[in-house]
Order: sequence, then C-alpha cells, then structure tokens
Amino acid sequence: MAIWFKHLCLGVIIGLMGMLIHVSPAGHWLEEKFGLYWLFHLRGAVTAPEKIMVVAIDQYSAAKLDLPLTPRSWPRDLHAQLIERLTQAGARIIVFDLIFDKPGDIVAHDERLIASMEKAGNIVLVERLVHDDSAFYADSQALDEHRITKEGPIQLLPAVAQAIRAHAPFPLPKSERVNHYWVFKTDAGDIPTIPAVVFQIIALPVYDDLIRLLRNVDPAHAAALPAGDETAMDIEDLIFSLHDLFNHRPQLAAQLQAELHRDTRLNPDDKHMIQALINLYAGEDTRYLNFYGPPRSIKTIPYYQALQGSLSGAGITDGDFKDKVVFVGFSAANQPEQDVVRDDYHTVFSNPNGLYISGVEIAATALANLLENKPVRPLSRIGSLGLLFVFGFGLGVIFLIRHKPGVAMACAVLIFLYAGGAFYYFKDASIWLPLVIPLGLQIPAAFFGAILLKYYEAKLDRQQLKEAFGYFLPERVVNDIVKNAGAMAFSNQLVYGACLATDAEKYTALAEKLEPQQLAQLMNDYYAALFEPVRRHQGIVSDVVGDAMLAIWSKTSAKTDLRKEACHACLDIAAAIDSFNHAGTHQPLPTRIGLHFGEMLLGNIGALHHYEYRAIGDIVNTTNRIQGVNKYLGTRILVSSEVITGLNEFLARPLGDFLLTGKSTPVNLFELMTHSGSASERQLWLCENFSRALNAYQRQQWSEACEIFNEILDVMPEDGPARFFLVACQQYQSAVPTGPWDPVMRISNK
Repeated sequence: MAIWFKHLCLGVIIGLMGMLIHVSPAGHWLEEKFGLYWLFHLRGAVTAPEKIMVVAIDQYSAAKLDLPLTPRSWPRDLHAQLIERLTQAGARIIVFDLIFDKPGDIVAHDERLIASMEKAGNIVLVERLVHDDSAFYADSQALDEHRITKEGPIQLLPAVAQAIRAHAPFPLPKSERVNHYWVFKTDAGDIPTIPAVVFQIIALPVYDDLIRLLRNVDPAHAAALPAGDETAMDIEDLIFSLHDLFNHRPQLAAQLQAELHRDTRLNPDDKHMIQALINLYAGEDTRYLNFYGPPRSIKTIPYYQALQGSLSGAGITDGDFKDKVVFVGFSAANQPEQDVVRDDYHTVFSNPNGLYISGVEIAATALANLLENKPVRPLSRIGSLGLLFVFGFGLGVIFLIRHKPGVAMACAVLIFLYAGGAFYYFKDASIWLPLVIPLGLQIPAAFFGAILLKYYEAKLDRQQLKEAFGYFLPERVVNDIVKNAGAMAFSNQLVYGACLATDAEKYTALAEKLEPQQLAQLMNDYYAALFEPVRRHQGIVSDVVGDAMLAIWSKTSAKTDLRKEACHACLDIAAAIDSFNHAGTHQPLPTRIGLHFGEMLLGNIGALHHYEYRAIGDIVNTTNRIQGVNKYLGTRILVSSEVITGLNEFLARPLGDFLLTGKSTPVNLFELMTHSGSASERQLWLCENFSRALNAYQRQQWSEACEIFNEILDVMPEDGPARFFLVACQQYQSAVPTGPWDPVMRISNK
C-alpha cells in the first residue's frame, strides 16, 4: 500500500474521530467548558450596549439608606420612589428582578408601589418558577404508580399583575457554569422568559411592519395575529401567537428575511430590529450568552444614586436613563456581600477573587444579545462536522511531508490559521467554532497516529531490508545493519564453525554450450536444490561463485549439534542433487562436497565503499581442498575427523590422512555415507573391509591390503577409494620404500 494512501487514510480516520467526538456528550462538554472559555478570554471584554442599564441593590446602597442587604427586607415604597424617578428620567422599560407574590408588611407601601407601576405603564416583573410533582395510579388497585412533574410560575399579587406591563420568569440552568439561558421554557409550556418579553415590548414599534411583510408571504396567518395599539396589546398573547406561528412554519423565517431584504421602505435600524425579532422566534429555545466581560460590564448604578433627587453629584444625569431599559435587582460589588445574598452564577468571566455575575446582570446580558442580534451561535451541526473532517484530513496530508521541520511548520501554520479563524469569527460575528476537539484532540491524535504509521513504515522497511539482505547475509548481520540504519556497525567475530564447500563437475564445458539465459535458469534451479537443505539445518550460505557454494554453521562454542546439523545438510544436499540430476529436464550437475570444522573469523572484508561478509581463516581453504579430494577418490562427500568425531548418528568410512595442496599439516578424512539408522548391509560391509585394508596399508602390509582392496572392487567395481589405495599399494609393492615411511597421502593439485 502506498505511503500517501496510508496518510490519506490517517486523515480520514482523524476527521471521522473528530466528528464522532463532536456529536458525543463528552465533545459538547469539552467545547463548552474549555473551548468557549478560551474564546471569550481571547476576545476579552467588549463594550455592552448603552440601551441597557442595571440599578444594583448592593451593600453600598444598603449602607447609604440604612437598610439590611437582603432585597426582600427593603420597603416597597422605596421601589415606588425609584419607579417615579426613572420614569421622570425617561426610562423606556423598568424590569424588577424582585418577587412580588405576597403582600408587604405595610399596606400603604403596597398601594403606592402599585400606583407607581400603573402610572409608569412600562414595568416588567420577574416571577419565580416552581415544580409540581404529583402522582397518579393507572389502575384501581393502585399498583402502577406514575409521576408527573409540571413547571410553572408562582402567581403575582393580583393588583400588582394588573398594574404592570408584563411578567415572566428568568430561570437559569443549575450547572457548573452558566453558558446559556432559555428564551422559551419548554418544560413550563413554552412560556417566554424575561429577555423575550422585554425584547418584544421594545420591538412593538416595528410590529406593524412585520405584519406587512407577513402579508406578502402568508396573508392568512398575518390576519390571524393580534392587532391593536402598542399600549393596549396583550404581550403574552402576542408572543405565544408568534412563537406558535414560527414553530409550525419552519420555512417562514427564510421567506420573511428575503422579503425584508427586498423592502425599501424601512430604515436600517428598523430592518435590524425586525431581523432580530425573526431570529427570536425562529431560533432555538435555548441561546448561548454572549457575555460582555466580568461582573458589572453592563453599566451598573447603585440603587441609592438612582434614587437621589439629583444625580449630578455622582456623575450621573437624568439623561443617562432616557430611552434605556433599566434592570433593578441585587448585584454585589464584592464577594462578602455576594455571600449574604446568593443570587450569583459562575460564568466564563467570573473574577479570580470569587465574585460572580449576578442573575439580574445575566438577564440584562441576554436582552442585550437579543437587541444586538449577536448571541453566541455555535456553527451548525453540518458545518462543524464538515470542518472537523476537513481539518483532520488536512492533518493527514501534512504528515505526508517527510522533512520534520516542514511538518512542524505546516502544523504551526494550520493551527494558526484555524485558531485565528475561530477567534475572528467569534469576535466579529459571535460564531462559535469547535476549538478543543481540533486543537486539543485531533492534532495530538494525528501526531501519534503519524508516529505509529512511521513506525509501521519503518518496521516494514526493515522487514523488506531483512528479506532483501537475507538472500546474501546471515540473519545476525542483517539485524545489525537494520538496527544501525545501514551503517557498518557490526564487528568481526571469532567463532567455532563448520564450513561446507560444494563444486559442480563439468560446469565449464556446460557453460560453453548454453545461452546465458539458459545457464542462469539452470544455476538458479541448481542452487535452489543446494540452499534449501542449508537453510533447513540452520546454516548460512556465505558465498557463491560460479558453480561453487560455501556455507557455514557458527557458534561461540564448539557444540556437537552444530557439526551434526552440518552433516545432515551434507546428506540432504547429496539427495537433493541426486533428484535434480534425475529430473530429466536439464543437464545433470554431479556435485562434490567437503566439510571441515574449526575456528574462523566472521566479518566484513573490503575497503572504501565495498564490503562483503565472509568467513575468514584456514578452515575455508582447507574445506575447499577437502572438497577437491573427491576428484581423486571418486567420492561425493568428504568430511574431516574434526567434524565426524563423536557423531554416532552417521556412517562414515575412514580414509586416512591426506596432505592437501599448499598445506603443511595433513587432514584426517572420512567419507560421509549415510545415517547410521538407514545404513545397508552392503555399506556396513564396505566400511568394515575398507577399514581392514586401510589398516594393512598403514602397517605397510601391501599384499594384504591389495587383497582386501581387490575383494572390495570385485563386489563394488565403482568404489573410488578402494581403487585409489589399490594403485598406491601396488606401487609400493613394486618399489618398496626405503627408510622411514609416512602413510599420509599427498595431493599435489587442487
């Protein structure tokens, strides 16, 4: 399989891994907890809309007004005074994050508060949601119990409910960190929350324009919507009607947006308001909060300063409240007062000193997001999945680069581009791209995947290298080469070894007759027959020259099993060559074999840029000379006494001492005939009688020796050693040697 294809597969796997993690709850949790956090902090604090303000019930105001910190203990006529002051200053909507579901301690204070709310006509109250957990039984025996949990608001005081413009809850998730809020609370019957209600009130001036656009798209539904002037319109009824319309017609939002784009009668501000209104009803019921910064990033004024008759002393004028939406509620300025009234929530911008953002500021933030039409919007599911797949695939392509600095540079560029793009889209358009999965999971996974792939490729390369060099070098040497990446790191080694040499008869004459291609095919088949027994018996083919082969068995100690394996190989080679020669498909190649044992040096011999792995030492030359003696004796396998001594598994005929060409020390030779267990009577008779004849020869009993050799030749006329020694005995009979006599046979030629 091509390397590039493997890396593309790695890219596909990394891409699919990112997609799977993204759709899992764990992936969503990672992105919310870490990805969203870092995006907010990379962006930093931004300026909140000036149309939203918070009047904070805090410790500073409580001290100035000589009141306890808990908002529930504050007299209600004080809130009436605040409403009157804010109304006088021109506040557009006043939202109280205070609960008025029970009568106050002083009736007159309640009456003044209700009168102030009714006169202002722009008061919106937060109400609490409660859970009603009830049980019913599905059968008369009351065996099958079912439970129903309902969520709904606690009713305000009737007089208060009639005096205000609207009321709604503002529940927040009970989670480790608040990242989102509900625009419509599904569990409570799709009831709208404070941000949706207040925004709809603000958007009432463009409601008629929305209806006009809707008539162009769907006249029937436009006619069914509530109508009337802004002050008399039932906000709750209007919100439920619009929400139901957009829920049942998912395509309506796109149609209205197209119609809005074509409209030329509206100014940009009105178009923006209508677009935000469409997004309110057409979007998800759950929205992510686009926080502006740490606590009190939205302009916050202490309660007592807003209540003053003259605000100029605090650097605040009546004009600061004109046309503003003012949220009134508890908002701590430090942690100690926050700990007294627990209306705080951990967010991405919670201060290190422990100060969290208050609930009233989160409500103001949610409304500001709706007004700006800039909530944090996660990239669509399809868009995120596609982006993660492309990112993972790109990593697979990057790791195709073989140059390590190039890989590092490409990864750095990819990380910079992706992180920069995620930051840009978040800062400019509040679009939330996956961050943790690609940068924190896909990149490490791709890195380790590439390492594993490179390891696999290197392992495959080493295996291929071993297979390639294994045809020419021993496994130990190949392993040294592979481990050292081709360096000549292996050193020469002195070992005990058996050395086996072969030579084919009549090869030169045969090479003259055959075409090179034919000769090559013949020798390949021939060497296949030779090599297989060597391999099977743990030998190593050390050298091949023309028709000759040199094989070795080596160990650091002179163990019997090494010599035994070499002898088995000799007999198997002889059998394999016999089968090869009788196949009838090519010219026969009778082969002579010599085997010797002793110390030798294994190592690399050469210079400059060419080295060969060889067995070095006298044993190699001696083995070749032993193999050559076969020509004189008419034998096929000759072994030295160093090889055969102590090996009772084989039948070997002793041939005496031979002084080989160029040698000064004679070698005691044996003919390796067969395995002891498979020896025939004929072979046993031959060995016994030849030993008698050889003994007579060595005792200079020429007549006795000649008689036994003749006896052998009568039975086995083809026996070469008997004929060779018979000639020698006859020569000594005709010319008896004088002086000291040496029974060593001298071979003058190779």
